[in-house]
Amino acid sequence: MSTKREHKEEIRRLSARYPRVIEWSEEDHCYVGSAPPLAGQCCHGATEAKVAAQLAVIVADLVQDVIDGKIPEPESQAGKSYSGKFVIRIPSAVHKKLALKAMARGESLNQFVAEALAHA
Repeated sequence: MSTKREHKEEIRRLSARYPRVIEWSEEDHCYVGSAPPLAGQCCHGATEAKVAAQLAVIVADLVQDVIDGKIPEPESQAGKSYSGKFVIRIPSAVHKKLALKAMARGESLNQFVAEALAHA
């Protein structure tokens, strides 16, 4: 049987598998936290530190639920690689507008959209 300390360490180790995202929300005028794919937006606060602390507790609780079999274990994102490519479908009018804006800036549509997404 494991000790309470060993159990806490196991929770901490398993919790590290899930990234934490803390973003400023202009709409809510506060920081909002999530831990995909374990939890979507699930907490908010006036500072990043407060949201990070809340996220740590939420993630630990959810990991405990996984251990207890209350929820399925989501796929870990640790070490996952991304190709840098994805396809989206947008209305043709939006496509045209973006292409014209890119052309006006002397950029390819890909460069224009990548830059816009990087700042989203």
